[in-house]
Amino acid sequence: MKLDDLRNEIDLIDDQLIALFVKRMNAALKVAKVKKENDLPVLSSKREQEILAKVTEKVGDDLDVYGRILYNTIFDLSRSYQNNYLCPSSDLDMRIREALEKTPKLFPRKSIVACQGIEGAFSQLAAEKLFDFPAIMYFNNFEGVFTAVEKGLCQYGVLPIENSSYGSVGEVYDLMRNYHFHIAKSVKLHVRHALLVKPGTKLSDIKEIFSHEQGLGQCSKFIKGLKGVKATVCENTAIAAQIVASSDNNQTAAISSKNCASIYGLEILNDDIQNNDNNYTRFICISKDLEIYPGASKVSLMISVPHKPMSLYSVIAKFSSLGLNLTKLESRPIPGSDFEFMFYFDIDASLYSENVVRLLCQLEKDLDLFVFLGNYLED
Repeated sequence: MKLDDLRNEIDLIDDQLIALFVKRMNAALKVAKVKKENDLPVLSSKREQEILAKVTEKVGDDLDVYGRILYNTIFDLSRSYQNNYLCPSSDLDMRIREALEKTPKLFPRKSIVACQGIEGAFSQLAAEKLFDFPAIMYFNNFEGVFTAVEKGLCQYGVLPIENSSYGSVGEVYDLMRNYHFHIAKSVKLHVRHALLVKPGTKLSDIKEIFSHEQGLGQCSKFIKGLKGVKATVCENTAIAAQIVASSDNNQTAAISSKNCASIYGLEILNDDIQNNDNNYTRFICISKDLEIYPGASKVSLMISVPHKPMSLYSVIAKFSSLGLNLTKLESRPIPGSDFEFMFYFDIDASLYSENVVRLLCQLEKDLDLFVFLGNYLED
């Protein structure tokens, strides 16, 4: 047979599949109506396992895996269709629509902003990039920033979330599940690290370098080239500069921003020590209330899935079906659990799309834990 003949045969089969798919979904809707009348749950695991066993028997060994994937997808679609009938609206749907209606058209130029560290921290530079006139309140740690926003001490908080060369800021991800917040905006900051010392200190004098874990990691090649030098982690790159400035020891140095040299009276021995010139840190701007500004094109979620095969695949497949690009998938262990994980998603999507809103509402209904973190613009 010619290729065109084979394609025509597939087209005829597809026509039958489409008609049968519509027929099956309509039958699933009738099932939902019966379940509603009898107050029955949408999910029937026993029924699905019986169907999968029948599929395995009928398709044969060669197509067993493909048949299971196909029917798991069909089950997922049927449950979503039934849930839409049983619960046509949700709290998330209402919150999103309210935010779309009430959020101002422009992101504010000034605000009280929480940042971790002290003056000269990279979080301060990110805040100044996000706002024209930020009034910054500094906190000792990242948890202080989350707490300040949740309790209303500051309208916004700025937190580093990931670096292009050294990866995610794990502490921030771990804190996310403990606080109520939303992401209002994010920004990428080009980070150049400088080696700062007390006036008169030479490179050969240095015995100890202070910086944040991310700063040390982003400059690991430079540090490795210094023989016999100890790397010490501290809370923040700006705090590292303050430690060196206040020390009587002329054998210490800080990896920090160039700005900290003038702020803390230090000298710059080298202003370009990061591993990669293309070194960017992504910061999120968090708020207590949900704000969705025009142009918002990134959605962030926090979920957990059942500890069984295809659970994560099923979620990812939903985004793929709408042609949405998954740009970030971060997993973090759930404390107190046995090899169970929380997943953090970033997706290129807008909640001005009804299909995206509908999908998020379906996920909220289907998953044991689902947290919508925000829909925002990234500068």
